[in-house]
Amino acid sequence: MHRVSDSSRDTAQGAGWGAAEPGSYKRLMPGHVEKLSWLNPRILWAARNGVLASWFGDPTGRTRSRWVARRVAAGAPADMVVRRDVPERFSFLVIGDTGEGDDSQYAVVPGLLKVGQDTEFAVIASDVVYPVGGADDYDDKFFRPYQDYPAPIYAIPGNHDWYEDLGAFMRVFCADTPPLDPEPRPRPLTRAWWRTLLWHRPRPCDGQRLAQARTLRSAPGQLAEQPGPYWAIDAGPVRIVGIDTGLLGTVDAEQGAWLREVSRGPRPKILVTGSPLYVDGEHHPCPIEGGGTVDDIVRDPDHHYVAAIGGDIHNYQRYPVDVDGRTIQYVVAGGGGAFMHATHTIPRVSVANVTEREFRCYPLRGDSLAFYSRLYGRRLRLRRFFSLTEAEAAAVVAERLGIAPRRAPGAGVRVTRRTRLVASLLGTGRRPDRPARFRLPVRKIYTQLFSPSSDTYSPPFFKCFLRLDVSPEEVRLRCYAATGNRAQEIQPPVEDEVTIPLK
Repeated sequence: MHRVSDSSRDTAQGAGWGAAEPGSYKRLMPGHVEKLSWLNPRILWAARNGVLASWFGDPTGRTRSRWVARRVAAGAPADMVVRRDVPERFSFLVIGDTGEGDDSQYAVVPGLLKVGQDTEFAVIASDVVYPVGGADDYDDKFFRPYQDYPAPIYAIPGNHDWYEDLGAFMRVFCADTPPLDPEPRPRPLTRAWWRTLLWHRPRPCDGQRLAQARTLRSAPGQLAEQPGPYWAIDAGPVRIVGIDTGLLGTVDAEQGAWLREVSRGPRPKILVTGSPLYVDGEHHPCPIEGGGTVDDIVRDPDHHYVAAIGGDIHNYQRYPVDVDGRTIQYVVAGGGGAFMHATHTIPRVSVANVTEREFRCYPLRGDSLAFYSRLYGRRLRLRRFFSLTEAEAAAVVAERLGIAPRRAPGAGVRVTRRTRLVASLLGTGRRPDRPARFRLPVRKIYTQLFSPSSDTYSPPFFKCFLRLDVSPEEVRLRCYAATGNRAQEIQPPVEDEVTIPLK
């Protein structure tokens, strides 16, 4: 249906490297864009609630319960199910971790509009708005970029949307739900008292621009109203279940009971979550308060889940996991608009019987390493030492992991001591049988420090989004790339594709 250009698996140009014409996305952006730096102390202080919750106890389960009770009392369906009248063959989009409001978000928009023009709706999987989900950030980070998407957009919150107790998210997606009443003050000097004392809350003037921003997506076909921060959508032959994993990537007991109930029955289901269940070669089953895990529910054969799609990590990964003779596709899809989490730090995959042969990621590990080597070569003013060509990066990644490169690096490319040293310094993964003295600490540093400082304002961006085409027999899932270059805007490349049987 959609003609596509070369992908990163075909050519370096398909990945966005080389002299390329910049895309048209800048015309969509506001006149002034505030650059978001995750090394800025002011931003880190504003985003402190996740740390406070881990130190002094996580209040999101109780807050979420109050939000849901408010919505049900206002007339939202008690089962939290949205029933959409769509054909038995339909399509929808999934885009994760969108809202930085800068080049990396807007570069995704032209391709998304092209690929998604005939879709029934879209789902944002985690972190709609950075840095703290404030209401006044929704104009340039949600309404403006998606003003020309003609269909409704549903969302599940990520941890950043929770940094102001979900107030703005509920206003935008849940019928302009009014603020919650303050809770009683905790006893002095208790853990809850310290948390309340230090907790980040919205400014009194927050939301003054929201009414005007809403006019950008006010056409009847664009309007969506969801029952709460978690929900299910019945559409055609499938049920799409969206869960809210809050500040710390967990599910409270009340939502867990709802998830078990809404998962029952033979209808095929797709989970959308802010915390991916398989990521970076590891299994993270997502605990539920009171016992059990989200993945226990997904794996239960009576629930008929065929896929679990998670945001939070800003790249694309796919793990086809065999569960008692049937395959569940576990997908990471957080490449919709924020800084890029490195893929070159992912070690050789061997998890749940998924190996490198079955694993897929975007960007390719070699492109990720080349991206970071050039970025830090510039920043450290050590370009001649740090900067690797995409061919050199692909070759050294293949050597360290003991795999064939996804894109052939070309003739005459040698792996030298310099390329090996740069790969080590930048945290490139290894085979599981190699010594791991430095690998794990370097990967952790890369995830928590280097990746958040990796935003650039020129292509290639290595962003992505998903299109899912649903029929009674199958779901066809495709990952489309957005590099920021004109060629990939005109013909968005398909970086991965899988057909998921429903029967």
